[in-house]
Parts: sequence; structure tokens; C-alpha cells
Amino acid sequence: MSLNNFVKSVQDIMRKDSGVDGDAQRISQLTWMLFLKVFDAKEEDWELEDDYSGSFVPEKFQWRNWAQDEEGITGDKLLDFIDDMFRTLKDLSVDANTDRRKVLVKDVFADANNYMKSGTLLRQVINKINEIDFGDFKERHAFNDIYETLLKDLQSAGNAGEFYTPRAVTEFIIDRLNPQIGDKVADFACGTGGFLISALNYMRNVKNDKLSLEESITLKDSLYGVEKKPMPYLLCVTNMILHDIDTPNIIHGNSLSTSVRDYPEGDKYSVIAMNPPFGGNEEEGIKLNFPAEFRTSETADLFLALILHRVKIGGRVGIVLPDGFLFGNDNAKTAIKKRLIDEFNLHTIVRLPNGVFAPYTGINTNLLFFDNNGEETKEVWFYDHQLPEGYKNYSKTKPIQFDEFKPEQEWWNNREENQFAWKVSTEEIIKRGFNLDIKNPNVEEEDFDHPEVILEKYYHSVNKVNEIQQKIIDELRKII
Repeated sequence: MSLNNFVKSVQDIMRKDSGVDGDAQRISQLTWMLFLKVFDAKEEDWELEDDYSGSFVPEKFQWRNWAQDEEGITGDKLLDFIDDMFRTLKDLSVDANTDRRKVLVKDVFADANNYMKSGTLLRQVINKINEIDFGDFKERHAFNDIYETLLKDLQSAGNAGEFYTPRAVTEFIIDRLNPQIGDKVADFACGTGGFLISALNYMRNVKNDKLSLEESITLKDSLYGVEKKPMPYLLCVTNMILHDIDTPNIIHGNSLSTSVRDYPEGDKYSVIAMNPPFGGNEEEGIKLNFPAEFRTSETADLFLALILHRVKIGGRVGIVLPDGFLFGNDNAKTAIKKRLIDEFNLHTIVRLPNGVFAPYTGINTNLLFFDNNGEETKEVWFYDHQLPEGYKNYSKTKPIQFDEFKPEQEWWNNREENQFAWKVSTEEIIKRGFNLDIKNPNVEEEDFDHPEVILEKYYHSVNKVNEIQQKIIDELRKII
């Protein structure tokens, strides 16, 4: 079977199953099976190592022992077997001394689900997966491209689209942050791992893949991610293993659930790259993990506040944020922007055009780059990213491409104002009340906002009203 047809053929089988509802569930269903298949191929490699202490998956449930035979168990017997396997893997006994690879299996299956109700169709999917030899180095790496197809499908999978950042954006941000062997790279809402994989590939390419054993170990230990939701967590872990990170340092949890006051220097990072979920709301208890002036329900704002506490001295950051953060003037947004300007060097904002995250969202976004180099911001450079000739906006069928960032790359180290680039002094930003929504002065401004901007302002107002209502409710409860 052609690898190019793999994802489509598997999803076509799943569409016949009454238990699988929508693309998000199909992707989730496929991913736990891919994880077991990929993990089993890796175990075959680990078995050749001197320090191998036994299978991290109980032998009965190793892929080779129940799934490899295309004439193996099927129908209701297969469904019963899968139910037993899920119970066993979810309940694996682990402690502080357990090999990280076994802990990983337990973590992966903690929130995984088998949605398929037909054991016959499930067997057909398993047999399709077996047509790929993950033990073959070339075929395993060729599958990375197919995995990209799987991730891109997330863009149209309802709310699951929030977990996928266009690869061109992750690659451009990492290219500008220029991570080196020895840098600790983090993404605190890593989704499917796009930024971490881009950083991994970038550092390998810098060395032309000619890494010493010590450099290879350092590189594999330098990537750190956290993902709250089960499906993207599973996708991320599998993605990392496919890229030869045997024990991915990916935490299944919420980065915002720990007080920012509790992070020692050892838990800070030299490179942070991320696209935090925006438009979401966090519960009251989460907000208490932040200084009073930063407390807000807006998820993206809290992540930026988290970054300000977790970037090392000398570290550098690239982050995707919506227009709403730039023009927002509530107390928390203003306080975060003031801290960013006063204590960090916010040197660049790349303003992206409409459609970069289509079809998941049409809200305009920006790429903010800043350093923690002990200097305050003296001026902020803005760059207005241009659509390709003939485009009115980006879309799912016309996505943004990495080579379209070439003008920014050529301008970056030799900055001059031009029709697409301009700079604004800190004094001007302060006069504006820290409003960073500064339009290109070389383009005649329209008399009306783009519909997505209007919508963003509307959501901002709704969130503000909700916050005020909650405060009123809290005060009434105190009185009662």
C-alpha cells in the first residue's frame, strides 16, 4: 500500500463503524494503535541493549503478540481483548523508580479510548497499520510525512484544530530563536508537538545530523512539553517517538496549575516557543497561581504571564498571540504588557494576515519575539507579513508556506524601516496605554475593522462582563 493513501484508507474503514463519531475521534482511535505499533518497534531495538530489563508493555499486549497476524483474533473476541488491554495498561504499577518508558505507556492510556464497536472493522484497521514496517528506518522516517497529514486533519476536526499550528509558523519561529545544542527548549501547551519537533529538526540540521553521542543525548534530553488534553498528548508522544526521542519529556497536565512562585531556576528554559490556546477561560483556582495584577480568565494571557516567570536569564521567546492581546486594555492585559516592556526586550512583532489558522479560526494573529537579556524594551519593530501575489487571504487549500517568510529573514539582522517594517518607541507605547495594536503607517487605514477583529473585541467584552458578574456573585456570597 502506498503510504500516501494510508491515513485516508484507515479513516474510510472507521467511517463504517457506528462507534466513531467525527474526525477527532477517528484521529484519536488511530493514534493509540499507532502508538502501540511504534512503541513495539522501539522495544525490539531496546531488547538488543545490555541494560534492557524486560518489556514495558505486558507481553500479552505487545503489538507483535496479538495484532501482527492478519488472521488473528477479530470480532467480539478482539473487542473483549482490547477492553482487557485498556484496563491493564491504565492500571500499570509504577513508582518513582519505574523506567520512564513504562510510565509513558500508563500515561498514554490513562485517557485513551477505543471508540470502535465492530471488532471486524477494527481488525481491518489493524491490518492496514501492519502494512507499515516501523522497524525499517527509511519507512519509519517516511511515515513522518504521513503523520503530518494526520495532524493537518486536526484543523478541520472541530475544536481539535486548536492543537495544530501550521508547520510554516513553527519553523519560522524556531528559525528566528536559533536553538543550539545545550539549550533547554519548552512549550507549555505543546499540542501535537509541532514546536518541539521543529526545534529538534533545526538543531539536527545545524549539525548536519553528525552529532556526537554526548550531543545526541543532550539534544534528546533538552525538549520539554506539557499538554492538558488526552488526544494531542497522545499525538505528541507518538510524534516524538517517531523522531527517535525514546523517552519524550512530555507531561500530561495543565502548565497553569502550579504557582509561578514555586519555579526554581532549574525549571526555567533558554528557549520557549508556543501557540497558547486563546479564547478559553480558566477557573478561579488557576488564577490564584499568579500575582494579583496578572489574574485573568483569558488562557493566552495566563500563558504569557507563565512564560515571563519561566524564561531563563539570557533566554528568548517566540509566541503566537491574537490581536485581542495587543489592543486589550483590561487590568491584567495591561499589567502583563507593562511587565513585558519594562523587564524584557520585546524586539519584534510579526503581524500575520487573515486565514493563517483557517479553518479553525479566522482571528488575526501575531508572532511576538522577546529576550530576557536584562534589558528593558527600547523600541518594538513591527513587520507586516505579506500574502503571496493573488491571494486575498490564507485558507486550508492555500496555507502559509515557510519560504513566504524569506523577506522577514532577510530583513531581520539588518533592520531598516520600509513599506512593510516600522518601529515604535517605548515612550509611544506607554502613551498609548500599552496598546500594541499599531497599524502599518505606510498603508492607508480602513475606516472599519476586519470582521474577525470586531468578533475578537466582542469576545473580549463578553469575558470582561463575565468577570465582573463573577466578582459580584463572590461578594454576594460573602454577605450571605
